[in-house]
Amino acid sequence: MSREQWRARNFMIRGEPTLQWYLIHTKPLAERLAQANLERQGYCTYLPQVRHMRLYRQTPAFRVAALFPRYLFLRLAVGQQSLQPIHSTIGVSNLVRFGMRCAIVRDEVIEQLRSRADPVTGVHTLQPFARFARGTRVRIKAGPFCGIDGIFEREDGAERVTILLTLLGEERPLQFPTELVERAAC
Repeated sequence: MSREQWRARNFMIRGEPTLQWYLIHTKPLAERLAQANLERQGYCTYLPQVRHMRLYRQTPAFRVAALFPRYLFLRLAVGQQSLQPIHSTIGVSNLVRFGMRCAIVRDEVIEQLRSRADPVTGVHTLQPFARFARGTRVRIKAGPFCGIDGIFEREDGAERVTILLTLLGEERPLQFPTELVERAAC
């Protein structure tokens, strides 16, 4: 029995190979490492990423991380490519399975994820929800105004808010990144 016949029999595929997306579970913080190693082996992968802000020493820092931590998608030509090398790939923990069946992701799901990402960078931006009503007392939690209380005025786009701060005896509207604002203790 030839190698191609063995693959076709094991995948129960006849004729043209079909392309299917599989879900890969990676080792902690190793999504990019797993992606690079899988692509080096000739597999097609998709790692959705998101840009978010984290506080580092009271300073906001933006970074790009996996949209689904510890998961990435792998497109496999069933009948031509084997799943076996994936198990020993550096950065990969395992294939996601339900019982004995591998988790297969529909093409429409991947297309929807790709369509929602930035067309230039491919990075997703999560839209923050309206956390505060107008007039809510808030506190700035990082940056030069750290610890100062103000009054929530409005949202300015997806990532900024306007806060009324009392400076030098006058209320002044100032804009801040949404992530730097929290509800003040009463």
